[in-house]
Amino acid sequence: MTLLLGVRHHGPGSARAVARALEAYKPEVVLIEGPPEADTLVSLASELKPPVALLAYPADVAAAKRRASFWPFAEFSPEWQAIRWALANSVPVRFCDLPAAYRFATDGPEPDGAVADPLGELAAAAGYDDAERWWEDVVEHQLDGDPFTAIGEAMASLRAGTTTDIEEERREARMRTVLRAASKDHERVAVVCGAWHVPALTPPLPPAAADARTLRGLPKIKIAMTWVPWTHGRLASWQGYGAGVSSPGWYHHLFTAPDQVIPRWLVAVAGVLRQEGVPVSSAHVIEATRLAEALATLRGRPLAGLAEVTEATRAVLCDGDELRLELVNRRVVVGERLGEVPESTPSVPLVKDVAAAQKRLRLAPDVHEREQDLDLRREFDLARSRLLHRLGLLGIGWGRLLDPRRGKGTFWESWRLKWHPEFAVDLVAASAYGTTVDDAAAARVRELAEKATTLADVTALVEKCLLAHLPDALPTVLRALDERAALDTDVVHLMAALPALARTLRYGDVRGTDVGALREVMAGLVVRVCVGLPAAVAGLDESAARELRDRVDEVHAALALVAVEAWRADWLDVLDRLAIRNDLPGLLAGRLTRLLLDAGRLSGPDAERRMGLMLTVGVAPAVAAAWVEGFLAGGGLLLVHDDRLLGLVDGWLAGIPDDQFVDVLPLLRRTFGQFAAPERRAIGERARALDAPTRGPVEAEDLDPERAALVRPTVSLLLGWSPSPLIDEEEEGGLA
Repeated sequence: MTLLLGVRHHGPGSARAVARALEAYKPEVVLIEGPPEADTLVSLASELKPPVALLAYPADVAAAKRRASFWPFAEFSPEWQAIRWALANSVPVRFCDLPAAYRFATDGPEPDGAVADPLGELAAAAGYDDAERWWEDVVEHQLDGDPFTAIGEAMASLRAGTTTDIEEERREARMRTVLRAASKDHERVAVVCGAWHVPALTPPLPPAAADARTLRGLPKIKIAMTWVPWTHGRLASWQGYGAGVSSPGWYHHLFTAPDQVIPRWLVAVAGVLRQEGVPVSSAHVIEATRLAEALATLRGRPLAGLAEVTEATRAVLCDGDELRLELVNRRVVVGERLGEVPESTPSVPLVKDVAAAQKRLRLAPDVHEREQDLDLRREFDLARSRLLHRLGLLGIGWGRLLDPRRGKGTFWESWRLKWHPEFAVDLVAASAYGTTVDDAAAARVRELAEKATTLADVTALVEKCLLAHLPDALPTVLRALDERAALDTDVVHLMAALPALARTLRYGDVRGTDVGALREVMAGLVVRVCVGLPAAVAGLDESAARELRDRVDEVHAALALVAVEAWRADWLDVLDRLAIRNDLPGLLAGRLTRLLLDAGRLSGPDAERRMGLMLTVGVAPAVAAAWVEGFLAGGGLLLVHDDRLLGLVDGWLAGIPDDQFVDVLPLLRRTFGQFAAPERRAIGERARALDAPTRGPVEAEDLDPERAALVRPTVSLLLGWSPSPLIDEEEEGGLA
């Protein structure tokens, strides 16, 4: 005898009903829709903490990232409850779906559990306009009863006259084949599968020979399978097997709440809002509960569903604030519960090495985003940094390095950490490079160095190699750096390579890395840049001049960082010669003048003289504006503290002809718009205080009495002035 339990994947009502039905029927074997390669992994389920997922990938790990499949299970998944019941009662469990080895070989799509929208059709027949709400009312909200007979009959009616595709036929042929085999050895067989498949498994079954022909000759490849942690967030967005549910947090609550489902839910919501500083009291919870239950009664629902509690939450707990409601949806309705798997779970060596490192360094994977500050002077934090950098090289973006915080020294790093379940596949794919994180990252770096096509790619790789502390890979990277540097004659490319090398040299001692060979490489690049830059600045258009300006700034900062006086002196000598060239674009000329001033190579009076020469009538306003932009780039404090420079700029602005000012204005707005608001305000105050030429006293005949009279009463009232002497009493009386 066979008990067919047609379920909805990830449904709390279905899960409860399956547990009740199995306990009442007490089958001798349980068959579950899923890949049979996981049969050997079922025994680990008692040690797992859901949500978890079965992960299948090709035994050739190099192809794992391109082709992998997940079968997720939550606490409220009917299949999970069937597995747990079978293990608790020492009943064998087998998966009866089409083997994953066949799907990978044919590159077919992952099964989605249905080929139509049966719930939508049944909901419409019952007078519902929402399939989810109908299914919740008839199945998920029911605390007792057996829905499976009615579900099977409903699905049989829906499937009558329909056809299935070849993938569906193969899956159901495989299910029937496993069912026949189990029925020969056992009297009582229970099958837990998607409700859509129940009619295909209902006796009388078609001849076994027909199913054998359907399955004959299917190609297959060797695969591996394991358990991996999953999250409610991924379950909500999952589009593969047993397609995800939009509210896993709500479903988990429905399945686990022993009683008082709605009040308990709203108490949890209130707790989340209180953590964010929202004043929510017990009175709010009571009123929200009453509102949700009243809405359910008005709508004829057996229990307030997610729609009702969401409306009550919005109205009572969130005061109509959609941002607060979005927080509730993210933190409670969906949730970010992360499952756990034991260390004994079969996996590739790299995955085990990462797990061991996480445990050793106390960096547990967490799906909630958090920040982690690391003090690189501590060996423990340095090891953490190296792990994160190595994983980044392998494509596992667990941590994202943040910009240095003000007040933090060079010995500090700040990371933003968030673990994603898909990293399990990335780690499997990365295991093709090695069995440990160190070996795999070094092999990956060597591969990237050999494939790098530009000098900038290699220099960035040098820095990553240092940060990840991969001394075994560094010789390969430096050799590639030498080759690319020797072949690249573009000065802009050479300049772009220097900042990463400078950071590597400057902070190498922090991480205990030998950078002697790298110093020689950078010395050669500095010489080539100094020699090639004079020729590179000729004949530049605006776009090229702007790009070269940025490269000049980066090189200047890089040389200041490494603090090698000979390199810096050679660089400043080149800038000094270039700054006075007549063919230099204004943007570059202004920028080089500012860099020389800041470096002490140019005195204040000399800088004023150069600005004065540029801001003269004989220089086109557009060229002068570009010079000013280059000179003032990076901040306006220079104008705040130097009245003479400010006076030069102010006088030049006042003297620009009206017909040319419109053309210059966008350049000036771009320059001054980059200054901080306090700087702009200070510049304006200082400019207002400058001595400006005066026009002399205003004569009465210069005024238009009629126009002046229009504003005089209001101005006099606001400022408390007496009647103006410019208007005689007769006119004033007439105006009155």
